[in-house]
Amino acid sequence: MEHQHIEKKIIKKKVNQSGCCSAHEEHKHDDHDGHDHDHEHAADGSLFQMFLPAIISFILLLIGIAFDNYFPQSWFSGYVRIAWYVIAYLPVGLPVLKEAYESIMKGDIFSEFFLMCIATIGAFAIGEFPEGVAVMLFYTIGENFQGLAVSKAKSNIKSLLDQRPDEVTILEDNVATKIKASEAKIGAIIQLKAGEKLGLDGELLSDTASFNTAALTGESKPATKNKGETVLAGMINGNTVALVKVTAAYKDSKLSKILEMVQDAVTKKAPAELFIRKFAKIYTPIVVYLAIAICLLPMLFVEDYVFRDWLYRALVFLVISCPCALVISIPLGYFGGIGAASKNGILFKGSNFLDSIATIQNVVMDKTGTMTKGVFKVQEVIIQDGFDKEEILKLVNVLESQSTHPVATAIHNHVGMIDTSVELKNVEEISGHGLKAEINGKELHVGNFKLMDKFNISYNIDPNSVVYTIIAIAYDSKFAGYLTIADEIKEDAQEAVNKLKALGVKATMLSGDKTNVVQFVADKLGIKNAFGDLLPEDKVNKLNEIKAKNETVAFVGDGVNDAPVIALSTVGIAMGGLGSDATIETADIVIQDDKPSKIPMAINIGKQTKKIVWQNITLAFVVKAFVLILGAGGLATMWEAVFADVGVALLAILNAVRIQKMKF
Repeated sequence: MEHQHIEKKIIKKKVNQSGCCSAHEEHKHDDHDGHDHDHEHAADGSLFQMFLPAIISFILLLIGIAFDNYFPQSWFSGYVRIAWYVIAYLPVGLPVLKEAYESIMKGDIFSEFFLMCIATIGAFAIGEFPEGVAVMLFYTIGENFQGLAVSKAKSNIKSLLDQRPDEVTILEDNVATKIKASEAKIGAIIQLKAGEKLGLDGELLSDTASFNTAALTGESKPATKNKGETVLAGMINGNTVALVKVTAAYKDSKLSKILEMVQDAVTKKAPAELFIRKFAKIYTPIVVYLAIAICLLPMLFVEDYVFRDWLYRALVFLVISCPCALVISIPLGYFGGIGAASKNGILFKGSNFLDSIATIQNVVMDKTGTMTKGVFKVQEVIIQDGFDKEEILKLVNVLESQSTHPVATAIHNHVGMIDTSVELKNVEEISGHGLKAEINGKELHVGNFKLMDKFNISYNIDPNSVVYTIIAIAYDSKFAGYLTIADEIKEDAQEAVNKLKALGVKATMLSGDKTNVVQFVADKLGIKNAFGDLLPEDKVNKLNEIKAKNETVAFVGDGVNDAPVIALSTVGIAMGGLGSDATIETADIVIQDDKPSKIPMAINIGKQTKKIVWQNITLAFVVKAFVLILGAGGLATMWEAVFADVGVALLAILNAVRIQKMKF
């Protein structure tokens, strides 16, 4: 049977029926306080509407069975009895008959709808009216529960992604005007009242503001932002009015990009899903032909062959063989995993990455911005005799204003205002080394000591004797001194390393920072393998060395220079808060709140998802195989067949949605 057809039916049709949005663009009901009241009421009404046909059929079926067995009525016979069960069949049977017809028109003959139609119509043909109705009734109930399970998984993702208001308040000449968020231009000033959601990415203009970022990061603790810091669409302002300058168009916001990532995730199938898709295409036609053989072949070998009895066995066989438990519960398991991860601020770009991360043996991580906060502070300033300390710092501050590196921010915060009267010429950024420029006809070099070596500038200190990060300065081809800058280890970095060890996963640290700084951080966290003074190409070489040992590797980073190693790794993980757009784009998994503790959590979600999927595969195969044998031997009735089909599907679905309730 065609796997895409089933997915389309369940994920689009059923989800919409249950009142949950199938896609961000199609249904967007967010109001400004973050609640979907109309949406919730619609969901309640649609839920009743979804189950109404099954309720009608169930009531008519119970009355029919009562008239047949417990309260016999003289009029309940012949055509009246047949008509009664036909009417009971139609509410649940017509939609399936329609789906079967549409599938056949598209060239997909052997679909689960076709199997159900043959089995139930066949049951009517041999006079087993209650069983024919029951099979279709329980099949429909199973379909509805599948739809609800998918809706739950989608709502977890939707609650994370569909967070932007339709309108924003723009200030023009101190006049507040409401416009559509999609029409706001870069540079516009948004006035954000207390409790309002931000509609676009921007830069905070107010001195300070507190934001609820739970919808984006899964973190309930409010985040305080200061003037000049980046704030993202979907964040909810705290208790003061804030002003935000728009820095990205509506369609280019991080939330939009993340939305596209998760929507695309459905198309990237895990190996188990691809296997089931191929399996179903082969399996379903085979069981149809086997059912025909069960019905007709015995007439050649059985003396007292009764067509009706063998047809009944064949119909039972068909009901049992319906692969919906496999075809639905497996993608639902992966979808549930993506939903559970999204709820915790971890975005998987495809179910295949859930499988990949479950097998990771070595997590290789960058230091700055990944295991440390990436917020540097100048610790000390050492300027050589013969140089004016204030003048040198002024020139360094001007040159570093050309960089967006956290080190540049630290220097600016320490020195203060940038002297705009200083004229820079021939500014050049040397990857992995630092910056150089011409000032007043003299060259200024600011970077690491590899930069000094590159330009043959001699210095009189041992860089390895200083634990902090050192920024070397040379002016007029002479060593002028250095700054020491310290970064702070993230609060949950130790927890991340401990949990990785508990999962049996190695941890390795690669960084462009000084080796002794990297080793200091690694020793503090208990990471045995740590390497510093690495250029981007060195990181690639180190990763290749690890992969050469036949180890599956996840690389975690946040900088532009991390994009090559992220692309090369088995699974690439980007820190989505501080991370560069290039890194987030290249990565397979994005951690929204930059917390390293989410790395082992992502691995655990992958492992649990894979475990649940294979539990479902095993359950479906074992139960179906057992009841198929009983059915072929005439030892199973339609009721056992219903359990083997719908019952197993429901058990698999309940198992699949379990992951969304787990705490990681």
